[in-house]
Amino acid sequence: MNLSELKNTHRKVQNRKRVGRGPSSGMGKTSSRGHKGAKSRSGYKRRGAKEGGQLPLYQKLPVRGFSNARFKAGVYEINLGRLNQYFEDGETINKQTLMEKGFPLRRMKGGFKVLSNGELTKKVVIEANLFSKNAIRKLEEKGIEFKRI
Repeated sequence: MNLSELKNTHRKVQNRKRVGRGPSSGMGKTSSRGHKGAKSRSGYKRRGAKEGGQLPLYQKLPVRGFSNARFKAGVYEINLGRLNQYFEDGETINKQTLMEKGFPLRRMKGGFKVLSNGELTKKVVIEANLFSKNAIRKLEEKGIEFKRI
């Protein structure tokens, strides 16, 4: 079987509608467009906003609107490689220690998330709000202590 041999067996092939080919065709003279009006003219495009005299939906909706983005709590993301650069063995990594090292956490209301990029070779304790799946896997492999707060 080839793609060229496949046939559509579910639907009959309909002939094209040939309009404007004389009165006996049933679609002559006005070509099934009716008399006068926007729909009878060439170049007419139907616009979704027109509702035939009724106030269009887009005019009924409030102009200013509402977005939840203003209230979204941002999350600071930090990679394991960066933690390896800034911290030594035995240290605890949490919001306080990160801010002391100069990370801009105070702007992020959602705390911080540890991502898996890079390697963490030092034995530290990580207290974070979120961890990526790969970061958890890497930390468990290395035997590094971590907990969600």
